[in-house]
Amino acid sequence: MTDSPLYIAFLWHMHQPFYKEPLTGLYRLPWVRLHGTKDYLDMVEIQSGFPAIKQTFNFTPSLLEQISDYSDNNARDRYLELSIKKASELSDEDKVFLLENFFLANWDTMIKPFPRYSEILSKRGVHLIRSELTRLARYFSIQDFLDLQLLFNLCWIDPLFRQNDPDLRMLVEKGRDFTEEDKQLVIEKQLSILKKIIPRYKELSQNGQIELSCSPFYHPILPLLCDTNIARVALPNIDLPQHRFTYPGDAEKQIRTGIDYFDKIFGYRPHGMWPSEGSVSEEVVKIAAHAGIQWLATDEDILAISTGKQLRDSARTLLDPRTLYSPHTFGNVSIIFRDHLLSDLIGFVYAKWDPMSAANDLIRKLEGIAKSIPKDKPHLVSIILDGENAWEYYSNDGYDFLKYLYEGLSTNKRLQTVTVSEFLDNYDKGSPLETLHPGSWIYANYAVWIGHEEDNTAWDYLSDTRKELELFQGMHPEKDLSEAWKSIYIAEGSDWNWWYGDDHITETQKDFDELFRMNLMKVYREMEKEIPPFLFIPVLREDRSIAPTVAIRGFIDPKIDGIVTSYYEWYQGAQMDIRKSGGSMHKAESLLSSIYYGFNKETLFLRADPVMPLN
Repeated sequence: MTDSPLYIAFLWHMHQPFYKEPLTGLYRLPWVRLHGTKDYLDMVEIQSGFPAIKQTFNFTPSLLEQISDYSDNNARDRYLELSIKKASELSDEDKVFLLENFFLANWDTMIKPFPRYSEILSKRGVHLIRSELTRLARYFSIQDFLDLQLLFNLCWIDPLFRQNDPDLRMLVEKGRDFTEEDKQLVIEKQLSILKKIIPRYKELSQNGQIELSCSPFYHPILPLLCDTNIARVALPNIDLPQHRFTYPGDAEKQIRTGIDYFDKIFGYRPHGMWPSEGSVSEEVVKIAAHAGIQWLATDEDILAISTGKQLRDSARTLLDPRTLYSPHTFGNVSIIFRDHLLSDLIGFVYAKWDPMSAANDLIRKLEGIAKSIPKDKPHLVSIILDGENAWEYYSNDGYDFLKYLYEGLSTNKRLQTVTVSEFLDNYDKGSPLETLHPGSWIYANYAVWIGHEEDNTAWDYLSDTRKELELFQGMHPEKDLSEAWKSIYIAEGSDWNWWYGDDHITETQKDFDELFRMNLMKVYREMEKEIPPFLFIPVLREDRSIAPTVAIRGFIDPKIDGIVTSYYEWYQGAQMDIRKSGGSMHKAESLLSSIYYGFNKETLFLRADPVMPLN
């Protein structure tokens, strides 16, 4: 028996795709810079005020490389260049770009707090009609565009820094009619924040309050690099690319170069790894172990399938907490498994709650776990999620929620936060798993990244280009093709296929498509070969859409009583799987799982099914 507290490991995954255009060196999209000023530094600054709180932060090396490029090399992105440009010198094309792209922020939490920003948005119109922007731009003054340039960049600076910095606080209070000097000040503040990110994480990791881990360098789906056919283990009937991609050496390269770069930045080699999208397989674990990785993290559904145990019932009530809240091992690598529901509450649900109520609810749920779990040994609840994209949906960028959460955990004797390595080293490295199911944190398969026509086309483009490079390298062993190989590894990243297929949508999908193909084009340029015509053709289909899972077959006449009293009530209606409508964060476990709709001669009916009971 033990009277030890319930241990909680928060693992925040920090990642951005590699946005640099391989031919120009310009960053196509600004999200490293903007998330850098809003989400990375404040996460550790908030935690530093609560010494009892320990957490793990996982960085992709490609993100660290981009942060360093901005902070050390004055990297530029198109959004930054158009922010710096004097409003009086903006071309008509520039103005259209600003009106289309400088409202890419959460309107409720990031734009509405600035009355002038909301005013400009209303003037443009909340419903974007791209064909009208050229005409519409004529109705905006130079001051309108100057205010828009500044406010877009200011709203992406964390409220904590806007409040604590006198210059930024002055600009917030000023509110409108900004000057070019004001705008330059905001850009300088951005760079100042970016320069502090890596040193601050290094400082907190050295004093033991946080642990740092890393992902493979360019965030590839490692099992698919080893063999794309592995997708058929979870989905036997999935459509696969024409060419089988089997390069386990690339998986090893992505892991080893990632670890080496992490060592270069922080001065030591990480113990742990969140493999991209929690994607694991037995082969990947062996490769990671050979590279010196001591622990991996993935999702609870992988554990359920691997053990053959039902961890939750149909209402997602946990049936086997002892199995979930214990680490396991495969080979000599420890594996922790995230509590899917608790992680998704932070990622997708609590943003709409009162911050104190949300924090208290999570603490109550953890206390409930502590009471229900056997007391035979220490147990670990792993809460793992995106550490950057969730906060724009929270008021005050999540500061209030995190403050109340850290305050509550700091004084709760039944709950104790730990870093992952701290728990594994001091309490339990885990019991062995006989098998490890190959899959990701999304449905325990790889369907987001392979199987759709667009996904498979991208894999074939990658496969053809890589084969060409490998053949050329063999024929010209003396030629330095390191830049070509770098472009291959970038193209292996998961982010391109995240936006291919019908799983996710974003305003900048065409940018991702072009960046993917540009990296493959770079390979042929490095070989001094003609670029194949197929690489000039977008992978994205113009007719892509999300079709209903079940189409309407006839009239329906359901009884509106809050329950499904008969299977046939909605049988003739349509059903939409809303899990295929995610953005940067996959809302696989949001509040709703499906929407049903249908009609008769008089009435349109809508039905929303929650993932779990709402009472």
